[in-house]
Amino acid sequence: MTGSKRTRTLTRPRQIAMFLARAHTNLSFPELGREFGGRDHSTIQHGYRKVERELLDDLKRVTGKQNLLFELALESRTETLRLEAAQQ
Repeated sequence: MTGSKRTRTLTRPRQIAMFLARAHTNLSFPELGREFGGRDHSTIQHGYRKVERELLDDLKRVTGKQNLLFELALESRTETLRLEAAQQ
């Protein structure tokens, strides 16, 4: 996590670790940079913001899917009630 390699398999987990460290500690970005192998504070900020943005995008996607499923269920139920009423 604190090494200098920039491969995707290490970068992504490192950014998540940066996000979690910032979210769950009182350390500043420069302090976190020192903890993550002497990285510049802007690197920590970038990692934090990138993960934060992705989490918000994921939340929007999930919320959108939930709304769509709710609308489909409601539409299906409405159609069922309409058919039942027509049969009576």
